[in-house]
Amino acid sequence: MKNSNTKQKKVVIQVVQHLLPGGLEIMCLDLQKFSPRDHEVHIVSLEGSAEEMAKRWPRLLSTDASLHFMGKKEGREPLLLIKLARLFKKLKASVVQTHHIGPLLYGGLAAKMAGIKTIVHTEHDAWHLENASDKAISEFCFKWVKPILVADADIVAQNITSAIPTATPKIVHNGIDTRHFSPGNKAQSRQDLGLPRNVTIVGCAARMHAVKGHEVLLDALFRLPKEVHLALAGTGPTEQLLKKQVIELSLQDRVHFLGQVEDMPAFYRAIDVFCLASYEEGMPLSPLEAQSCGTRAIVTDVGGCKETLCPKSGTLIDARNSKALSNAINKVISTIPLASPRDFIVERRDVTHMVDAYQKLMFAVS
Repeated sequence: MKNSNTKQKKVVIQVVQHLLPGGLEIMCLDLQKFSPRDHEVHIVSLEGSAEEMAKRWPRLLSTDASLHFMGKKEGREPLLLIKLARLFKKLKASVVQTHHIGPLLYGGLAAKMAGIKTIVHTEHDAWHLENASDKAISEFCFKWVKPILVADADIVAQNITSAIPTATPKIVHNGIDTRHFSPGNKAQSRQDLGLPRNVTIVGCAARMHAVKGHEVLLDALFRLPKEVHLALAGTGPTEQLLKKQVIELSLQDRVHFLGQVEDMPAFYRAIDVFCLASYEEGMPLSPLEAQSCGTRAIVTDVGGCKETLCPKSGTLIDARNSKALSNAINKVISTIPLASPRDFIVERRDVTHMVDAYQKLMFAVS
């Protein structure tokens, strides 16, 4: 833990549904990593155990944050409120920050029970508010928990107020560690990842869920010349279906399933263009990471994806359109960029901007 001899520690507790590799989970680890020295950061995962999560995400073994796992099962668990309230009191929390609806319900109400005055809730997408149950729970929590409401993208804020007109979200854009995600040696990165050297490689880093649109990316690859390959970083429930699609399209020699990649900067350095073909998103981190490594990005016009793109080198396309995606890939790999996307990310989406913004929200009164 970080120590300070001159200031009293401020205890910040992040509450998430689970600690699996993903944008908001990475964001929580970065909020800890870049927090001021007089801060003590804890991350509470409602689901899972330490052993289970560390096995699925080895990065957790190297974090300086204190991790707490509540082992929540599927369904409602009223007693979890009491357990969380006790934990917050024991840790002497100054601030509780929740991410998404489940953590807002449990973490937000438990923070109120524990007498914590500052509660921040970050919405990473708003499409779930189209569900009547989620909308009702959110309205209830906004009214009774009264958190400082944050949206991680302009479009997310707009969608929140459209669904719940009384909501007044502030906007704090996601940021990434641009020192960690930096340009490097492409040939060495390809060698380290076992990727072919003398081909053009399109890359995607995302959980393999239906919402991420991997099947559209495979269809787009089928339309492209044989010297264009695809590298996929990540795992998930649709992986076997995607491997079946690869066989059906006879793309076995051109698609590389890399599984869970720990050295993500190497992945972004190894590829020639990054693609995210999602059907729904909040404000994803992967396009920011790729562009910070100097790799141009193509994303679908959903959620806050547009807000991740360098305006001089990025490409925005409609979702569910493999022809448009293949055309975009063809254009990117055959043209010289007007500017490096890294400059935009360093200037507008560095993690320090995000951390500073949250600090001002959390401790404006103190």
